[in-house]
Formats: sequence, C-alpha cells, structure tokens
Amino acid sequence: MTFAPDPLDPDDDRPPYEQVASSLGAAIRTRKIAPGEKLPSHKELTELYGFARATIQRALRDLEDEGLVVSRKGSGVFVRNRTERPAGLRPYVEQAFSSDAVTIDFAGFSSETLHGALQEPLDKIRIGRLTPSSITVRVLVPDMSIPQAAPVRREDCGDDERLRARMHDIMVGYARSIRDSVAELSHLGLVPETRVEVRVHSGTQFFKLYVINEEDAFFGYYPIKPNKVMAQGEAVEIYDLVGKDTVLFHHSINDSESSSGAQQVQQARMWFDSVWETIAREFDLDGH
Repeated sequence: MTFAPDPLDPDDDRPPYEQVASSLGAAIRTRKIAPGEKLPSHKELTELYGFARATIQRALRDLEDEGLVVSRKGSGVFVRNRTERPAGLRPYVEQAFSSDAVTIDFAGFSSETLHGALQEPLDKIRIGRLTPSSITVRVLVPDMSIPQAAPVRREDCGDDERLRARMHDIMVGYARSIRDSVAELSHLGLVPETRVEVRVHSGTQFFKLYVINEEDAFFGYYPIKPNKVMAQGEAVEIYDLVGKDTVLFHHSINDSESSSGAQQVQQARMWFDSVWETIAREFDLDGH
C-alpha cells in the first residue's frame, strides 16, 4: 500500500498527535485506507508525518478508542470494518464540513449531541479553515405540547405537563443555538447560504438518527431509565429517555457492495423525508 497523507495545516494549533489522528481518520473515512487494510508501520508514519514515534503511538491509540482501527499483536494496526459497529459522530460531522454543500438531518429528542458536534467545525469556519458554500440543517423532534410515552412520572407512568415543559425548553434551547450559530456565519459573509429548520411530530422519539451529507447515517436507541429531575422547582422521579451515552451505529454509501450500508443510508433518508414532508409540522423557535 502506498499511502500519501494530505499535508497538515501549518496553522493548526492542536497537539501533533491530534493532527495525525485527524489526518489518518479522514483517510479512513474517505477510504484512502480501506476497511480491513493495514496502516503503514510506526516507522513509516513517523517518516510520513515528521513527528516522533510517541506522537504516532498516541494518535493510533486515539483512533483505536474511536473505533476506527484495531491493533493486532505482531501484525500491526488495521482499519476496522465500518459496517454495523459503534462509531463516533463528531469526526464525521467535521469531515462533512469539508464539502462545498453541507446537509445534516437529525431526528431525535433534543439535538444536544448534534449541538456539541457542530461546535468545532463552526469554529473552523469562523477562522477560515473550512469554507463550505451552503449549510442546511433539518431538525425533527417530538411535539412536547401533547402527552408522550416518555418522559412520565415514575410512580404511575402518568403524563406531567411540567416534564413536557422541561423537555420543550431543553429542545428549544439547543435548536435555537444551532440556528443562531449557523445563521451568524451567513451574516458574517462566511457561508453564502444557510438554513436551519425545525419541525415537530406527534410521536414519541425512541431512537436518534443523523444523515450526514446524504452519504453517512448514524442510528442509536434511547433506552428508558429511572431519573430524577427538577421540574418547575420540584424534584420529580421519572422514567426518562436517556440519549447522552447512546451507542451510534454507522452506515455509509461507501461501504463495500456486499454490505447493507448503502441500503441503510437510502432507507434512513427515505424515512426522514417521508416524516418531514407529511406529518411533521413547522415549529417556530421564537414562539411567534
């Protein structure tokens, strides 16, 4: 294998190991290094990147923690098969912003994870290191003005308006922040075209779904667990949808022909569009 990494950004102020991990991660995600393929040796990577062996080792550990590579004793480091395995969302979101036209569809409960994943690429646009010409974000969430299967009171599984009001405020807070951060890029003249839309539907959202640039889909389940929250000044024991540590499974149209990855992405896009264009209703984040 002859692997030639893209040149590192001389203005990148991240630690060297993060730069190497980012470069190798991008090569894996764009299939310059294919699933199952062996990475260059530590010695070769040291020569390719010009950093010390310890830096290369730290970068490879990060990639292994992220689930992109697996180390096989005595054999080397290999790219993991990407089909139907847990995956980190953030690197793929950042990679998406290298495209000219960025599209992100999210269906879930609050968009908190998406909000966090967007911060770094948006910062890079502000300093001129990423330059997309358009950004479109669609957010599909439950309508918390009507009773839901969860969250509910733990004592009787009953609906509680205070719990729905709490979730409504959380959802609106993250969605507004996403909208305002993306719109700011347009106001500053950094991205010519931006659009963030939010729609609500009447069903309870038991899973989260991300479709990135129509090429990658991430899917994960919300488990229901006991929780204790403050709702309008009172502590309430509830059954809650917990999404923070949800394991996401990644599917890509770039997966091998023998895999179901391309079909998974196609079906995810079809499902999202079908809900968005039929039973979902426009939602005004400013409450007008």
